[in-house]
Amino acid sequence: MPVLSRSCLTEYPAIDAPLMLYVFAALTFLAAGTIKGTVGIGLPTAAVGILSQGLDPRTAVALVVFPIMVSNAWQVFRSGQTLRAFKDYWLFAAVLIPVLWLTTALTAAVSQATLLIILSAVIVGFALINLMFTPPRLPDRYDRPAQIVGGLLAGLLGVFTAIWAPPVVVYLIARRVEKDEFVRATGLLFFLGGFPLFIGFWQQGLLTGDLAVTSAAMIVPTLAGFALGEVIRRHLPA
Repeated sequence: MPVLSRSCLTEYPAIDAPLMLYVFAALTFLAAGTIKGTVGIGLPTAAVGILSQGLDPRTAVALVVFPIMVSNAWQVFRSGQTLRAFKDYWLFAAVLIPVLWLTTALTAAVSQATLLIILSAVIVGFALINLMFTPPRLPDRYDRPAQIVGGLLAGLLGVFTAIWAPPVVVYLIARRVEKDEFVRATGLLFFLGGFPLFIGFWQQGLLTGDLAVTSAAMIVPTLAGFALGEVIRRHLPA
C-alpha cells in the first residue's frame, strides 16, 4: 500500500513517508467515523480539519472521498426508507451533484493557501452556526426553492473542502425533521454527492491511483468508528 507523506505539503499528491502518518490518518478516520455514527454528519469536517494539520489540504480532501461514499451508503442502508428519502430530497441532490462535478476544476486551480483559508472559514463557520444560530422554521411552500439554494451552496463548499454539511444541516433544521429522518437525509445527500466528487477529482488528477488505495484503506477505521457512534446515538435525544 502506498504511504502518506508530509511531502504532500509541497508537491501534491506525492506519497512516501513514515508509518506514523498512516496511524495518524487511521486514528483521524476512527474519530471522524464515531462522530458521523453519532450525529449522522461530521466525517469530512473532522477528518479534513485534522488531516490538514499534517498533510496538504488537497490530499486531505481527496482522502475522504471513499470513506464519505461508503460510510454514507452504510448510513442510508441502516436508516431504511431510502426511496421515501429520495422522493423528499431529490431536488437538493439534483442541484448538488452537477455543481460538485462541474466545479472540481476550481480545487486544482486555487493555491494551497487559499484552500486553507476556505477550509478554516467553513469549519469555524459551521461550528458557530450550530452553536449560536437556529434557523427559523421553513414553511412547506418554500421547500423547493430552499432545496435549490441549499444544493448550490453545498456543491460550491464541497468542491473545495469535501464539506457540504452546513447548507444541508441548516435546511434540515429549518424543516424541523426528527432525529432518524435527519440521519437518513444526510446519509443520502452525502452518499450521492460522493460520486461527482470522486469523478471530478479523478478527472482533474487530484485522486491518483495510490491515493485512491489509501483512501479506500481508511474505510476500515471509519466504519469501526461509525459502529461505535451508533451505540452512542441510541442514548442521545434529538
